[in-house]
Amino acid sequence: MTKAIRTLAVLAATVSLAGSASFAQSAGEAAYKSKCQMCHGVNGTPNPAMAKMMGIKPASDPEIKKLSTEQMLAAVKNGKGKMKAITGLSDTQMKDAVAYFRTLK
Repeated sequence: MTKAIRTLAVLAATVSLAGSASFAQSAGEAAYKSKCQMCHGVNGTPNPAMAKMMGIKPASDPEIKKLSTEQMLAAVKNGKGKMKAITGLSDTQMKDAVAYFRTLK
């Protein structure tokens, strides 16, 4: 009986942790989709016309990969190149969107 209770407790903890990790990713994905996807593309690859017009590099570009989180957040908050500052997101939402963008390939 004790082994069954222990097993159920471990299973409950695992499901709980998986759910919270999924929620964190969903928040970043939602922020990305609402504010970033229109220019940076669904998968982090802008369409060729947008890339050429705005000078947008894909998430997989080595220059983008080497940017720190702080540099990416500064670009979101202040704008960079032709990209204007993004408004309407809290600092947490911006961090979540940057974290999500970093997962794109």
